Amino acid sequence: MKINDFLYELPDELIAQHPLEKRDQSRLLVLDKKDGRVEHDKFSDILRHINKGDCLVLNDTRVIPARLLGTREETGGRIEFVLLKRLEGDVWEVILKPGKRARPGTRFVFGDGLLKARIIEVIDEGNRLVEFEYEGVFEQVLDKVGIVPLPPYITCRLDDSERYQTVYSRDKGSAAAPTAGLHFTRELLSALDKKGVNIAYLTLHVGLGTFRPVKADNIEEHKMHSEYYTIDIEACSVINKTRSDGGRIIAVGTTSCRVLETASDRHGDLSPGCGWTDIFIYPGYKFKSVDALITNFHLPGSTLIMLVSAFAGRENVLAAYREAIENRYRFFSFGDAMLIR
Repeated sequence: MKINDFLYELPDELIAQHPLEKRDQSRLLVLDKKDGRVEHDKFSDILRHINKGDCLVLNDTRVIPARLLGTREETGGRIEFVLLKRLEGDVWEVILKPGKRARPGTRFVFGDGLLKARIIEVIDEGNRLVEFEYEGVFEQVLDKVGIVPLPPYITCRLDDSERYQTVYSRDKGSAAAPTAGLHFTRELLSALDKKGVNIAYLTLHVGLGTFRPVKADNIEEHKMHSEYYTIDIEACSVINKTRSDGGRIIAVGTTSCRVLETASDRHGDLSPGCGWTDIFIYPGYKFKSVDALITNFHLPGSTLIMLVSAFAGRENVLAAYREAIENRYRFFSFGDAMLIR
């Protein structure tokens, strides 16, 4: 398939720059993946679409303050780091700019010296491996000197960084939020629980590769980024029992979906584990574990719209996107939501 098969025209004014005042007041487009029928609703009314005995699967990752503004130790020139993933110890893969002169051995300083970094190696696509130096606990230092990064299409300042976290976030490690979960409130989760909906948590630390455009004309030639995930025995037990009892597995977000499809066997049964996943899901993929998907509206030509198209059919998805645009839905991270069932 070609990249042009997943493009669409989006007016700039439909890119949401701010979260709504109340998380669950976003709009909800409900798409039937079998026949393409669309229904319009409000996210707070999602209880109507989720049945007793179904299972919601949530990604509990928490965005870290992964954006670092500092200076080159020798010259004082400005530098910006974005942490992508921790490899081992204090070695991280980072994006940096300007980066052309950041050769191995170059040193940088952040937060008046609270954090220092040394370039170890230049790797794929110009990213760097760096080793950090600090006193104390890295996460505590990062909280002092770092900034929560926002996607490049959000150009307005976010006054409350907690609005770029889900209310159930707990496992620090992401450079970007699992945005489908931003619509949930604690009250809504409580109401789902009272209805008899099962809730299971897993973790996938989202990297900025999720925003990286697919450059290959033939999408099968695209090299997918890898992200670290964990799913424990408790979550697997809840999900497997839901399936055996006839309930639906509803992935909240493409991140949860990718973990479920990575960790399940060909029958859809899940096993606990952890590791790196680079699963690339595009049309033609046969889903093993996921029955329904809650997701936001995704960038044209992105791996995320390809995943959604694999789940619901490319023509159904693009038709639903056209209807969302006609109805002035808000797009991307702080935008409205879809339920594909």
